[in-house]
Amino acid sequence: MKLSWRVVLLWTLPLLVIGFFLWQGAFSSAPADMGRNAANTRLTYGRFLDYLDAGRVTAVDLYDSGRTAIVEAVDPELNDRVMRWRVDLPGNSPDLVSRLRDANISLDSHPPRNDGALVGALGNLLFPLLLIGGLFFLFRRSAGGAGGPGQAMNFGKSKARFMMEAKTGIMFDDVAGIDEAKEELQEVVTFLKKPERFTAIGARIPKGVLLVGPPGTGKTLLAKAIAGEAGVPFFSISGSEFVEMFVGVGASRVRDLFKKAKENAPCIIFIDEIDAVGRQRGAGIGGGNDEREQTLNQLLTEMDGFEGNTGIIIIAATNRADVLDSALLRPGRFDRQVMVDPPDIKGRLGILEVHARNKKLSDDISLETIARRTPGFTGADLANLLNEAAILTARRRKEAITMAEVDDAVDRVIAGMEGTPLVDSKSKRLIAYHEIGHAMVGTLVKDHDPVQKVTLIPRGQAQGLTWFTPSEEQMLISRSQIMARITGALGGRAAEDVIFGDAEVTTGAGNDLQQVSNMARQMVTRFGMSDLGPLSLESSQGEVFLGRDWLSRSEYSEEVSSRIDEQVRSIVEHCYNEAKGIMQDNRAVIDRLVDLLIEKETIDGDEFRQIVSEYAVVPEKPQFAPQL
Repeated sequence: MKLSWRVVLLWTLPLLVIGFFLWQGAFSSAPADMGRNAANTRLTYGRFLDYLDAGRVTAVDLYDSGRTAIVEAVDPELNDRVMRWRVDLPGNSPDLVSRLRDANISLDSHPPRNDGALVGALGNLLFPLLLIGGLFFLFRRSAGGAGGPGQAMNFGKSKARFMMEAKTGIMFDDVAGIDEAKEELQEVVTFLKKPERFTAIGARIPKGVLLVGPPGTGKTLLAKAIAGEAGVPFFSISGSEFVEMFVGVGASRVRDLFKKAKENAPCIIFIDEIDAVGRQRGAGIGGGNDEREQTLNQLLTEMDGFEGNTGIIIIAATNRADVLDSALLRPGRFDRQVMVDPPDIKGRLGILEVHARNKKLSDDISLETIARRTPGFTGADLANLLNEAAILTARRRKEAITMAEVDDAVDRVIAGMEGTPLVDSKSKRLIAYHEIGHAMVGTLVKDHDPVQKVTLIPRGQAQGLTWFTPSEEQMLISRSQIMARITGALGGRAAEDVIFGDAEVTTGAGNDLQQVSNMARQMVTRFGMSDLGPLSLESSQGEVFLGRDWLSRSEYSEEVSSRIDEQVRSIVEHCYNEAKGIMQDNRAVIDRLVDLLIEKETIDGDEFRQIVSEYAVVPEKPQFAPQL
């Protein structure tokens, strides 16, 4: 492994410092400049005085400001041999020098070396020098580029992931259910691969494509497919990665991203969740976010400014196109807006076929049946559905996924995990009447979706559930269908009222009543399905977007508001009376179905409809025309 000189220096410098202090410590314990003949044996001060009184001392050298002495004396125990000893002198012995002079003993004093000041200065400067040196090396390493090991100082560098030839493993064949969007983007790939086919007749390559759709519909998956198909350099980044706490960093990252893209043109830049930086400018109370607005301004300039960006195609994804700045959406920046909607039944079937490739399915599995049972599911929902079914299959120790696991997975995805079954009690019977009320109204009222199953097994917050499955894909909903849904939603409360009386109705219909109020109000204020006439009195925007309307303005007078409330109440009362009539006319079959539901806990739709067809009384549908 090759080490740079910086790494060697960073490891060697601390070792040198430690060695220096060890060296200082080794020599600080002995007096300085004791000479080559410094004594290694010690002599006590009292014995030194005895030798002095006996006249055996011949020479004395003083060190360390008179605190230490090297004494040369005759030792009577060694046949009067001259020896050298080290003696520690007390600090308060001023008469010692006089006694040595009076005895004519050779006396010499050695001044101390001035190393303490130098060592102290070096010690005081050592830590600041190490700190400055460390910061210097950190800065040098950080300045090595965005791809270097140190990126602490690279605030202005783009964080986009770059792939010369993206190997995402996703191709257009792996994307199903969004054929229109695929066709649009396949054209973009053809532009990149064979531009001469289009430029020969004067066509211009689109500069930007905006993918718009709800979460989970496959926008990012499409970008991966484009990267896999195009065979050109591919940059991918999230909109939130442009913005930092420092003003100007986002704009710098945009410049750096497009600089790299121009060096590798033709190429693709994919910006996920572009609404993080592309929101309308000035969108805020008391002024906008300067950093985000600077980033957006730089992005607008790079996409279609003075210099242009020839050979670069920007693909962006968002589920909030309504909040994007109008300057970002104009032709020349995003030339195309591709809608990625939830798939229809044919699209769901194609998505299920893609995700079922690596799953072990039993022979009784019908992907078409699953597709019909999952209206409104996106691609991510369907992938999660099959994954949940596979998990349940493994938990039940089965070899392949069956329809039972798929049904349980659908219930789990929509309503939540299965809870503990209810014990036989008054509460369980009341819940059974409530759910049978929903199913009975849904079966007997014309234009209502057919019942799939009724169950008393708790899931999530619900103690019981009634499932309805539409017989066909519904793009438009008629007035009679909305009225039927309102009546079906009120079936549970109507059953409680008829069977147990007004005093015994429960809070179980709380969620049903919210749905009923919402549907009835939309009939009056949005769809023009009331005596107020074909007027749209309220917009569909449910959230306040800062920068447009902060305070919601009333779009109608107080008189019209009162009439709206009366119309909503009239619709709900009409549907509730109809639901109560069905309960009263079919009391016998309701009681039988409740007993069967308590016994089996789940009744499927075919069995339910067979019992109802034998005993039920079908109501005559009156024409609803409320008079105010």
